[in-house]
Formats: sequence, C-alpha cells, structure tokens
Amino acid sequence: MDKKIDVHSKAPGPEEYLALRAAAGLSPREVDGARIAMGNSIFAVTLRDSSQQLIGMGRVIGDGGCFYQIVDIAVHPDHQGHGYGKRIMTELMDYLNTHGQKGAFISLIADIPADGLYKKFGFVYTAPSSVGMYKKL
Repeated sequence: MDKKIDVHSKAPGPEEYLALRAAAGLSPREVDGARIAMGNSIFAVTLRDSSQQLIGMGRVIGDGGCFYQIVDIAVHPDHQGHGYGKRIMTELMDYLNTHGQKGAFISLIADIPADGLYKKFGFVYTAPSSVGMYKKL
C-alpha cells in the first residue's frame, strides 16, 4: 500500500455504497435495500483516502452464531493493485477469528479472479460436493 488510508469498522452510507459497487463493476442494488443492508451488517470495514472518500469496503453478514457470509468486497478501480483487497479481508477475518463462534461456517461467492485472494485466507471451492446457488428477487 503506497498511500495513507484510514480503516474504519463502520458500514458506509447507502449512496456511497452504491457508488462504490458501480465503480468496482459489481451488480447494482436499490437504495432502499442498501439502507437496510448497511444497518444489518454484523461487521463492516471501510477504507478511506486522505479526503475521506470511500475507496474500499467489505462486510460480514449472517446469523452471528452458525453462519457468516463475507460480501461486498470492493475496491475502487483507481485504487486497485495496492493490496487494499487483502487489507479488507484481513480485517474481516480478524473480526471473525475473534468474535465468530467455533465451528461456524463462513461462506462467500467469489468472482474470478478474486478467488485467488480468498484462497490465501483458507477458503476452498465447494464443488464437486456442493455448488453455490442463488435466486434474485
């Protein structure tokens, strides 16, 4: 990491969340859903530059006992390639290793080539014994 960044353990506001998702090429979400989602995070980490602009984020969601999911790992394209994704994952995993329940299942859906980052944190593919599935409302 070559620039000074501030790390915060707080979810971003819904509008800046949506803007970062769009900039990072993630699928769009609705503002009403984003507002609810940010408030229901178990844990969130944001990275901000010296002007306090949101440059990266990630969240942990779930039931807080048996199941956790890592979502919304995003780094603004202007700041990619500096290790910020690894920093976000480190913060999320530190939280889970400290506060997560023993034996809990931590899942995520990995876009390729980001799966390489997640492998470094011990994540493995579920196939062929199981596969990820989803349904969009």
